[in-house]
Amino acid sequence: MQKIQHILCALDLSQHSSLVAEYAVTLAKVFGAEVTVVYAAPALTQYVGFHVPPSSIENFVGEIVSGAEQTMQEFVAENFKEVKAVGKVVNGYAAEEILRMAEETKADLIVMGTHGRKGIDRILFGSVAEKVVKGSCIPVMTIRPNLDQ
Repeated sequence: MQKIQHILCALDLSQHSSLVAEYAVTLAKVFGAEVTVVYAAPALTQYVGFHVPPSSIENFVGEIVSGAEQTMQEFVAENFKEVKAVGKVVNGYAAEEILRMAEETKADLIVMGTHGRKGIDRILFGSVAEKVVKGSCIPVMTIRPNLDQ
């Protein structure tokens, strides 16, 4: 088995992110690994041309990223106290950015949540986790939250 020295923990900063963080922290402690915690702010460039000026979209994305950076800093401080961890907010399509960050940080494992969508929701919204699993060269651990809670 390959040694796990660096874990990429991909979060959506939702209410279920703490559960995903628990798994990443547990694994980091077991392996003595460092953790990069990443949130991918949505890419809204696809909406340029829909009677929305590009400057409005850029401002909106800037506000999302700024808010996410503050939330990320607080989240990492609260949930990753026991391990060496750094939080990063990136901008783009989530699956692509997660895979890019895994490569950039030389991660040995990706830990991420899944919404557990089924049926038409899955068809309409797709699955970031599925795209990451299919596109990753390293192991991916997906955590499905208990949706009954």
